[in-house]
Amino acid sequence: MRIRSRAAASFRGGRQADARAILDRDCRDGASVSYDGAMADKPQWLIREDASVPVLVALALRQSLGIRVPDDLPSLRDLPVRAPDAVEVTPALEKQWREYWDMTIEPRAHPSEVPLELIGGFDTLVALPASGAEELAAAIAPQAASALHFARGAHDRYVASIRSSMGNRSTGGSIGGEAYRAYASAIAEFERDVGRRAHSFELNVQVLPFSQRGIWWVGALTVAVTDGLRRDVVSFDAAIRPIIAELA
Repeated sequence: MRIRSRAAASFRGGRQADARAILDRDCRDGASVSYDGAMADKPQWLIREDASVPVLVALALRQSLGIRVPDDLPSLRDLPVRAPDAVEVTPALEKQWREYWDMTIEPRAHPSEVPLELIGGFDTLVALPASGAEELAAAIAPQAASALHFARGAHDRYVASIRSSMGNRSTGGSIGGEAYRAYASAIAEFERDVGRRAHSFELNVQVLPFSQRGIWWVGALTVAVTDGLRRDVVSFDAAIRPIIAELA
C-alpha cells in the first residue's frame, strides 16, 4: 500500500507554457501538481518531486531503531539517533525494514507477496505484510507518534519552502517555473553534450532533511537529495546532471 502525498509535483517534458498553466491552477487548489505538455511524436520525460510522508516515516523509524541500511544514507536532522546502549538490531529486523523501505520508495517495483495490513498508530501511512514482518511491526509500534510528528513537520516545511519561493517571485514566470527549469536545463545540457535528444525516462526525487549534503540513488528510478542542496540552484544543477545522464 502506498499513500501519495498531495503535495507531490510532477514535471513532464514538453510545452512549458501549458505545463505552467496547469501548475498554477493546481497549486491554488492545493492538489498534486503535474506538468503534462509532452509532444506525442517526441521522447518524453517525467520527473516527480516530493518530500513524501511515508518515506519520511520509514527513515524516521530507521533512525530510531538504529538500522544502518542503506549503508550510504545519512541520518536525518533534528531527530535523535538510537542510544549507544540500546539493544542491537537483529538481522531479521533489518531485513524486514529493508523490505518495507523498498515497498515504500518504489511500490510498483516491489509488490508484497502477501496481503498488507495497516499498522496501528500510523494512520494509513504504514502497511506491512500480514506475515513475515512481525518483529518490525512490534518494534515500530512505540515509535508511531514521534515518527509521524517528525515526518509531517518535515513535509510541511518542504511545502512551505515551495510556496515561499513562489511568493518571492518579483517578476514574470509562473508557479513552479523555477522547479521546472532546474530539471529542463539539466536535460538540455545533456542533449547538447551527447548530440541527441534525451530518451524517454522517469525519475522520482525525494527532497529530505538529511544531516549531510548530497544526492543518493535509493531505487531504480528514485533519488534522495538533501533539502539544502535542492534549494542551491547551481549545486543542484551540477548534482542532478549525472543522474539525468544515467537515465536519458
